Amino acid sequence: MLRRFVASAGLQDRVRVDSAATHDYQLGQPADPRAVAAARRRGYVLPPRHARTVESGDFAHFNIILAMDRGHLTILQELKPLEYRGYLGLLLDFAPGLPVREVPDPYHDTAEQFEYVLDLIERGDEGLFETIREGIAADRAPALPEQELRRP
Repeated sequence: MLRRFVASAGLQDRVRVDSAATHDYQLGQPADPRAVAAARRRGYVLPPRHARTVESGDFAHFNIILAMDRGHLTILQELKPLEYRGYLGLLLDFAPGLPVREVPDPYHDTAEQFEYVLDLIERGDEGLFETIREGIAADRAPALPEQELRRP
């Protein structure tokens, strides 16, 4: 979804979007058919899965790293090098009007839950893209939400 916003604004050369997992238990497996179907209904085409796990180099290459839920955020905080000065938070930090802060994992739920998850991700991606776009337009770093300090 974020890739679509970036491409439609012609910012592919300025904004790099990637996805990585905090666990390796689904590496190499195809996307859940319910996720593929829900995405297709909204006009998204999920690329063949090339899942990878978060690597230490990601903190050197990305100035915004987001998790879907607090459990994954905690793992990312443990992986984060002390010198990382980028933004590490939740996707829904960029959708402050929502009544939830975390995107639930729909894997053990119904097909309808995948639709709900897409609703949340779209809202988070819209807010994230607007934040990035405004920063690019003003030729400055994006104005990011307040970070919660969780590192011991």
